[in-house]
Amino acid sequence: MTDDIANSTEPQAIGPDATLLLVDDDGPFLRRLARAMEARGFTVEIAESVAEGLAKAKRNTPKYAVVDMRLQDGNGLDVIEAIRERRDDTRIIVLTGYGNIATAVTAVKLGAIDYLAKPADADEVFAALTRKPGERAEVPENPMSADRVRWEHIQRVYEMCERNVSETARQLNMHRRTLQRILAKRAPR
Repeated sequence: MTDDIANSTEPQAIGPDATLLLVDDDGPFLRRLARAMEARGFTVEIAESVAEGLAKAKRNTPKYAVVDMRLQDGNGLDVIEAIRERRDDTRIIVLTGYGNIATAVTAVKLGAIDYLAKPADADEVFAALTRKPGERAEVPENPMSADRVRWEHIQRVYEMCERNVSETARQLNMHRRTLQRILAKRAPR
């Protein structure tokens, strides 16, 4: 993660409301990202749980948010929903080590504007937060592996079943414990 000092054009990219809520249960990563975003001109608040993220989003709904998908006390999508209920112009980025297409689609439907896989550095997060509407992100060079395609399919079915492990296992004709082990792992490359 880079901690470069902000240049003079970055506050213009942010706008007058520079409030940013960072929600992630990885404390060291969260603090490094917070410092890097403050150096780029944001006024940062941090939360290390869904409960803390919900409380901070309700108290002072930010203009920008970076929310981890999986937190120890729940799902970051709940924080996105809470922010959207209070403010429809918030630019929300989902950041996760468990990246998959199904949760990316769900996050976008709930109001996220982008989806970044960990490890993402401060430059990538800043670029995603300040990207102009209609501006496109770069297309990845490598296609998905067969393992990744399988992972994506499982995640899509899991989201269709509203994150119900037992129902997903039935739909996939898979043992529930096997599915739980797959869901607990990071996405393959």
